[in-house]
Amino acid sequence: MTEAVKRVKLFYFSKTTQPLILHLLSLQLIHVACVCAGHNASRDVVTLVKSVLFHRRNPLHFHFITDTVANRILSSLFQSWMVPSVQVSFYDADELKSEVSWIPNKHYSGIYGLMKLTLTKALPSDLTKVIVLDTDITFATDIAELWGIFRKFTDKQVIGLVENQSDWYLGNLWKNHKPWPALGRGFNTGVILLYLERLRRIGWEQMWRLTAERELMSMLSTSLADQDIFNAFIKQNPVLVHQLPCFWNVQLSDHTRSEQCYTEVSDLKVIHWNSPKKLRVKNKHVEFFRNLYLTFLEYDGNLLRRELFGCPSQANPESVQLQTALEELDEDDQCYDFRRERLTVHRVHLYFLQYEYTPTEDDTDITLVAQLSMDRLQMLEAICKHWEGPISLALYMSDAEAQQFLRYAQASEVLKNRKNVGYHIVYKEGQFYPVNLVRNVALKNANTPYVFLTDVDFLPMYGLYDYLRKSVVQLDMAHTKKALVVPAFETLRYRLSFPKSKAELLSMLDMGTLYTFRYHVWPKGHAPTNYAKWRTATTPYKVEWEPDFEPYVVVRRDCPEYDQRFVGFGWNKVSHVMELDAQEYDLMVLPNAFMIHMPHAPSFDISKFRSSSSYRNCLNTLKDEFHQDLSRKYGSAALKYLTAQRNI
Repeated sequence: MTEAVKRVKLFYFSKTTQPLILHLLSLQLIHVACVCAGHNASRDVVTLVKSVLFHRRNPLHFHFITDTVANRILSSLFQSWMVPSVQVSFYDADELKSEVSWIPNKHYSGIYGLMKLTLTKALPSDLTKVIVLDTDITFATDIAELWGIFRKFTDKQVIGLVENQSDWYLGNLWKNHKPWPALGRGFNTGVILLYLERLRRIGWEQMWRLTAERELMSMLSTSLADQDIFNAFIKQNPVLVHQLPCFWNVQLSDHTRSEQCYTEVSDLKVIHWNSPKKLRVKNKHVEFFRNLYLTFLEYDGNLLRRELFGCPSQANPESVQLQTALEELDEDDQCYDFRRERLTVHRVHLYFLQYEYTPTEDDTDITLVAQLSMDRLQMLEAICKHWEGPISLALYMSDAEAQQFLRYAQASEVLKNRKNVGYHIVYKEGQFYPVNLVRNVALKNANTPYVFLTDVDFLPMYGLYDYLRKSVVQLDMAHTKKALVVPAFETLRYRLSFPKSKAELLSMLDMGTLYTFRYHVWPKGHAPTNYAKWRTATTPYKVEWEPDFEPYVVVRRDCPEYDQRFVGFGWNKVSHVMELDAQEYDLMVLPNAFMIHMPHAPSFDISKFRSSSSYRNCLNTLKDEFHQDLSRKYGSAALKYLTAQRNI
């Protein structure tokens, strides 16, 4: 043994120098597996991952066994998160269900609570070791310390677990309580070290099956899902388990001995919210644990994109391409900040809340598509009351604001009862509001053949959803390129008796209670709608594109996306309508449809536009570049836009 190796071994056994040995091992790839199904579990996983990333110094590979919902959410999130030295793999839980569906399970986790039994089969055959975590886990230390415990396993040990801290397996919780067999107090499976290579060697798949079959003859079902089967297996094979110190799984369910696992904060390693009560669990230190959890819940995930010190970057091709594009920008360009914003990759958490949608049989369904930030949250309930169809909303928020929104939505009877609303969080980053990027997130995640592109400040007329679906059929939208214009109006009053018909709206218009939208400040934006003609129209009529026209329209979902170079205030909708026209969409005004803009304080971006000449100059530069791109893309069809721009 060389002197250097001796020193390393000495360092490992010295508590004061443990950080040094962790650094020496920091290039080692750590594998972490997690079973995740549904919208709520996907949110929990994010908090778990944040706590792991915050403390880690090693490259990580996450392995997620997911249902379709969690796969869609987490794959999009990690792709947009772009954390260095993190790999992510997904495995289809549906392909594993047959392995465990025969086991009756009373636990609230359902069939997914049994999936950890299948990991030797689900994970790659060349993967030798993995840390397995429940979604309700919070790390308070570097996960490399836990990974290092594999080196303490004896030659026969294959599973590392912490003792169960409740009396469940002692069978004394109530009269006639009969738990599954366990060794002493049993073990909790919220944190598991699985030596996969050894498990496969001893025939794990057959062994746990035989154990389950034998015990189910008398127990009839599991009460704690996979944990019961793991414990029954360990009872028969105690030599195979390595007992972890209890601070690696401090279990915060009611009536546990978790307080014996720590005497001070520095003792804490992993906190496990394994009670159905979660944050409301009884524990004399629960306030401390809750605050630790909330810290990661609201922690800015962008800060976790940092490179690992002393670890070669394992950047993906997208990261390299992005870095190259950033380096090519001219920092002396007065519009540098605008151009940099266009290259910013924002984290996106799709379907932040429970979402359910069943497609209609007639293929005429329409999704209301909009974007908003925290200051427009109060509009959501009203919109849901006015529009009963599906809705796709992208919300531009910080991590902390996303949690405020979650609490708001969970407390609202109106929002709780609407499952056909998809809420997609686009996390804040940079100095501009990337309004068109946020709109595109909402647009791309609409699940209907048609979309109603609107702003969250507008309330659609009652019955607009059904009226638009009929119009889609009448105007043969399936086979023609049309954009159906919904005329826009506004009120300056915060309290409005909303008109129930076109006749009532016209009366309010004549009395001065309502106005055509932006009549006072920006008439060009909606003048081409031809409100005078609309007053008496009984059938849809075609209007021509004019400069600065920005109506709210219904189009097919495969319409062009919004141009993301436009951020903040100015030209974000105008450019989109120009592209619709360049693609030869017919602009058709609907005679019996309307929407009303509700008053609100001016946005920060419009204030910047009004006060900053450089902001306005850059917007003009972006306009010119957009016109040139449009001409290259559509040729002669786009020449009129250049002519129109010169005449302004």
